[in-house]
Amino acid sequence: MPVVDTSFLNKNEALRENQLSELIKGVKSKEEPLHNLAVVILAAGLGKRMKSQDKPKVMFEIHGKSMIDYVVQLAMKVNAGKIVPIVGHFREQVIDYLSLKFNDPRIIYAVQEEQLGTGHAVLQTEDALKDFVGEVLILSGDVPLLKYETVQRLIKEHFENNNTATLLTTFFKDATGYGRIVRNTEGKFEKIIEHKDATEEQLKINEINPAIYIVNSKILFDSLKKITPENNQKEYYLTDIFHFIPKEKIGTVVTNDELEVTGVNSIEQLKEMEEAIGQYR
Repeated sequence: MPVVDTSFLNKNEALRENQLSELIKGVKSKEEPLHNLAVVILAAGLGKRMKSQDKPKVMFEIHGKSMIDYVVQLAMKVNAGKIVPIVGHFREQVIDYLSLKFNDPRIIYAVQEEQLGTGHAVLQTEDALKDFVGEVLILSGDVPLLKYETVQRLIKEHFENNNTATLLTTFFKDATGYGRIVRNTEGKFEKIIEHKDATEEQLKINEINPAIYIVNSKILFDSLKKITPENNQKEYYLTDIFHFIPKEKIGTVVTNDELEVTGVNSIEQLKEMEEAIGQYR
């Protein structure tokens, strides 16, 4: 009868149990939502250039799915603990669609009654996030091609460097209409200047702000209450929060893919997205 090395068996059994435990942890971490991450989705606009008077912009479809559908799916893929679409024009259409499609308790709606700018829009989420402590990822409901990998890079940069805020940027050949990223002589982030408020020199900058950020929740709402509509648009700009955040606590991530951060503002752009979306999904 062979001699059995019980110590070896015990060690092997313990190793297998440990491996199984780590595997279960890994599965759980992928399934469980990240309670320190919330996603806010700007989705209140009508979109006049979409040539519709009875349909919000984010409900226009690309390959049979509304634009906001793609953005909510992205929010779920990054495992957000809370998902807050900001609705406004024809809000019932957006709420009914998402409720039927996802039926997810993480989705809580915020309403922007008046269209007073992006800063005002995000401030409307304060009540929905009143018990939330963590980081807020801000996405646009009309940017359907944003890649999961890009958002993961943004989140990684934010958490690993303990940033207060982190912005996604890219370079456009034609930056008309977009806010510009102004950097100092060392290449560090300085500010965002909106197109209509930019000087002739600043308009030459082709690094743009596609309005995709992650910001600490407390700093976000504290800063939103300080901004004013003192600009050419007379709106509360979300980008003005960066005036109240120390520059050394602001990080940036650059994507070289212009299309993934392009917003849909017209029927023509919607058709372009239809043609391009096969490359991304």
